[in-house]
Amino acid sequence: MKIKKIALVTISILLLTTGCGNKTYLKEDKNIVTFEETGQSLQNNILCKPREQKLYEVYEKYNDQLSIKLEDLPSCETFKPSDIKYKSLWESIFVKPLAYIILKLGLLIKNFGVSVMLIGIGIRLILLPFSKKTMDQSENMKKAAPEIQKIEKKYANRTDSDAMMIKSQETMLIYKKYKINPVSGCLLAFIQLPLFFAFLQAINRVPAIFEDSLLGMKLGMTPWVGISQGKYIYILLIILIVGTTYFSFKNSMKNQNVNSAIESQMRFTLIFMIVMISIASFSLPTAIALYWVVTNGFVVLQNFIFKKINEKKTDLIKPVKSKDKKENKKRGK
Repeated sequence: MKIKKIALVTISILLLTTGCGNKTYLKEDKNIVTFEETGQSLQNNILCKPREQKLYEVYEKYNDQLSIKLEDLPSCETFKPSDIKYKSLWESIFVKPLAYIILKLGLLIKNFGVSVMLIGIGIRLILLPFSKKTMDQSENMKKAAPEIQKIEKKYANRTDSDAMMIKSQETMLIYKKYKINPVSGCLLAFIQLPLFFAFLQAINRVPAIFEDSLLGMKLGMTPWVGISQGKYIYILLIILIVGTTYFSFKNSMKNQNVNSAIESQMRFTLIFMIVMISIASFSLPTAIALYWVVTNGFVVLQNFIFKKINEKKTDLIKPVKSKDKKENKKRGK
């Protein structure tokens, strides 16, 4: 399940950042229109007017392709979710409210880059209980692993329906014993993927975000364009993207209790994902890259803290057990 989720996220990032298979971008002769100064792909369903004159002129050139004409769009400073009547329920529930929060927080703290990062952390905090539940399930799976392996060996040469039914019943009893819910492992992915895609859409559709800067990096600029202009801070950004992605994926895979064959497959998947994300990171707008780095960094820290908490719980339980054994021996004597 984890491998499928990681693959889905990676492929989606590639599609969202390159525009492949997507009809939400401005086009000229079937090619996606990009803003030359930053390298960003321009969407045709923006939520508010660009503030920079050059960017405004590009959108003005393709005004006939916009879902809503430039003159009918609100300014980004005054944008409200109710301003634009797009038909999609997805936009109304997720995209526009997120865009509004990013804009309002960015205007309050005077920087949209910091706003994107803070809201990314906020989303991870909201998902924290689900992340904790997922990690607890992984720990319980580790404890149950020896008993599950015994059942696998017991029915290794049995393929009849009666044996399979009994095997399933015995496995479910072990799940119940260790409080394992197989469905809960999918819960986090079910919740976070829509939020992740909505966040990326919200960023892509607000020109004011791309027009802002943070630490000398323009939020709409891709690392490829930044490096080609001699701004080598974008190399550091790529390193951070790859590094945080590696450790967040690696920690997630460590929590899985699998045999050596599957472990080898997961290791290959990890390498594949890192290579793909490394390539994709060159075309990620800085605003999205910052979100990706901060949220992955949060996941790494979160997993480290959860691991330490679980280790402390284990250390507290062990002395109690050993003490009970000593007392039982004395009583036996």
